[in-house]
Amino acid sequence: MSDFDYYAYIGTYTSGGVITPKFQSKGIYILGYNSSNGVFSQLGTAFEKDNPSFVSISPDGRNLYSVGEIDDKRGGALSAYSINKDDGSLSIINTISSGSNGPCHLTTDKDGKLLLAANYAGGASTIASINEDGSLDEDVQVIQHEGSSINPDRQMEPHAHSINVTPNNKFALVPDLGTDKIMIYKINHKNGKLEINDPSFAKVEPGMGPRHLEFHPNGKVVYVINEIGATITSFDFDEEVGVLDSIETISTLPDGISHKSCADIHITSDGNFLYGSNRGHDSLAIFKVLDNGRKLEKVGHESTLGKTPRNFSIDPLGNFIHAANQDSGDIFTFAINKNNGTLEYTGGKIDVPYPVCIKFLKR
Repeated sequence: MSDFDYYAYIGTYTSGGVITPKFQSKGIYILGYNSSNGVFSQLGTAFEKDNPSFVSISPDGRNLYSVGEIDDKRGGALSAYSINKDDGSLSIINTISSGSNGPCHLTTDKDGKLLLAANYAGGASTIASINEDGSLDEDVQVIQHEGSSINPDRQMEPHAHSINVTPNNKFALVPDLGTDKIMIYKINHKNGKLEINDPSFAKVEPGMGPRHLEFHPNGKVVYVINEIGATITSFDFDEEVGVLDSIETISTLPDGISHKSCADIHITSDGNFLYGSNRGHDSLAIFKVLDNGRKLEKVGHESTLGKTPRNFSIDPLGNFIHAANQDSGDIFTFAINKNNGTLEYTGGKIDVPYPVCIKFLKR
């Protein structure tokens, strides 16, 4: 139980259309993590909460925040917790409305003073101030997205799918699956509000369905993984004025695979390799990153050994990838070959019901 140097917090689904009677999740699971060998250990029961599918840890490590991916009259929920560094346990501070339905992703700004959330069902972006005690101010700003795109089943209305603060803390980028746009907001740190940038968005090809994004460590290239198209679009990013200019779009699947449903994307801290998850194909796509981030070269694919890898994480030291298979309820561990980016299963596996998100905190 004591042989670990990090805590790992796992966001999960506890109810809804993704749930089957096979097993039931209770909420946010707290694990121990040994960064030397990539092994997780159970630390006790979960903190019980409704659909805390995505979590984020404050820059100072004192607080954790979760979405409540629910739809009710007040909208979805955003919750704040204090973290007990002695045992990793969570204590609820407060819960507020996100002001829109189905929040699915959240993050703090680099100062830990603002919480930003993307609302998938409501198609809106939310920002809330974080108080000195880590609690969330209920006076949130909600910006409703507008528009649609060409897919009649998925894109008849906006669906904000993630919200991402730029490395320089000046902008928030919000991929919207429903409109095929990446919305661009300036962050006003004086009043804690989002402001429409000029230009206010960048586009991917119609029908692609942008979902998550990742920044190259140089801050000048952005990679957007497109759920519906099963592709990654790379952009040059002007970090001073917030402009995204498309470079290329590349498939995440082998030739001949028809089922397309991408989810998550991450880059190694040295910027050498980029990974994206394919649901249905149940694999991680591997790319070598060239030309200061502007060129992606396909390396191959690695099975995630489970069903529906909704999200995955690169561990804090950059040695392992942990693939969270939502529908098989397990997380498999793979060692990263730092010479060519390939992945090798370590034999590590831990069962967690409907895992969606993995976040690490130094013990």
